[in-house]
Amino acid sequence: MHGELIEQVKKGNIKSIARAISFIENEQRGYEDLLRSVTVNSRVNIIGVTGPPGAGKSTLTDAMIGELVKENSKIAVLCIDPSSPFNLGAVLGDRIRMSEWYTHPNVFIRSLATRGSMGGLSPKIIEITDLIKSAGFDHIIIETVGVGQSEIEIAGLADTTVVVLVPESGDEVQTMKAGLMEIADVFVINKSDRPDSDLFERNLRMMLAPAFHQHAQEIPIIKTVATEKRGITELMKAIRINLSTGKNDERHLSLLTEKAWQLLIRKKMKEINKSQLQKIIQSEYKRQEFNLYSLVDKL
Repeated sequence: MHGELIEQVKKGNIKSIARAISFIENEQRGYEDLLRSVTVNSRVNIIGVTGPPGAGKSTLTDAMIGELVKENSKIAVLCIDPSSPFNLGAVLGDRIRMSEWYTHPNVFIRSLATRGSMGGLSPKIIEITDLIKSAGFDHIIIETVGVGQSEIEIAGLADTTVVVLVPESGDEVQTMKAGLMEIADVFVINKSDRPDSDLFERNLRMMLAPAFHQHAQEIPIIKTVATEKRGITELMKAIRINLSTGKNDERHLSLLTEKAWQLLIRKKMKEINKSQLQKIIQSEYKRQEFNLYSLVDKL
């Protein structure tokens, strides 16, 4: 069954891709066998779009899809959404800002839930990205949840990371400087028709000036108005230039190492039954000399 499904995925069958993603996301029985049969195409470009909430990431992604479709490219879009606290599904699954592309033959859009993951991504994002890389797409756009400084995992996954800001982000920039600001390959000042956008751009350039000495080339800052499709051509040009310079392998290897570490921990933990563990703790807790760490060592 897995062999037939993966063959349909490789042919670019949309229904099969959606089914396989659900299979992986929900860890259905046999999903690991499915992953072992995936052949990853390393030539597929991954573009990460990240930034604080309200920066217009979805509208910008919609405009980027339009530019790529003009080139007759095949695009997969993974939108990472906050999780429902009740069923762990994606809260913003309707994606109304990208409704134009849902029936387009060259565009595949899927919302994924964070399910409590703190890095702005889905816990199964690496596996799902590898699956999509085998499905004949030219580009994968990953739009992350706007969660601020902890949202830096995307830098290890994407070939190019676009950080989206707005003119009102001035105060937020200082708090993001240690994390989100350092992962940008391209900066976008969206909603640049608003007041103070020129002042914000100057301040951003001054703030980034010390970092320019550490980079082989200056990090581009592109001004856009995504709702009017202004600045999108310039943005795509900056992304293509960055893609041509090659990927940051160090970040990617760090992310893969972390993923491998988590998978190994999960496999080790399979033998431990949580409900049984609770019963042991309940029994031991009644003792006066109860010590959690001694109990863990004993187990």
